[in-house]
Amino acid sequence: MESSTAIRYKINQLTDSGNSISLALVEDIELEAVTQQQLMLEAIDRAITDKDVKQQIKPILEAILTSQPQTLIKSYPQTVIQMTMPKRRYERIGSPLVGERVLIDIRGEK
Repeated sequence: MESSTAIRYKINQLTDSGNSISLALVEDIELEAVTQQQLMLEAIDRAITDKDVKQQIKPILEAILTSQPQTLIKSYPQTVIQMTMPKRRYERIGSPLVGERVLIDIRGEK
């Protein structure tokens, strides 16, 4: 079974060694910042099934958690790719620079 997914990557680093080009790519996705407080409240909400208990506990937990420092967390682990190619091939794909995006088609084969 062959599956295909085209993924946009942003160039984070570019190294030109004369004959070859090395690119450090990171998946180009918009991440929504999530606080630890949000993650903890969601976990507690899933863990407690009794509606009455949730209604009693939730205000107490929110009060405790809001007094804690807020740490923002990116909620998606990004894919990172390091690739090296001949300079000629790099020029044929348009010589993209740091901050620009490239589209990579990843296919699984058996």
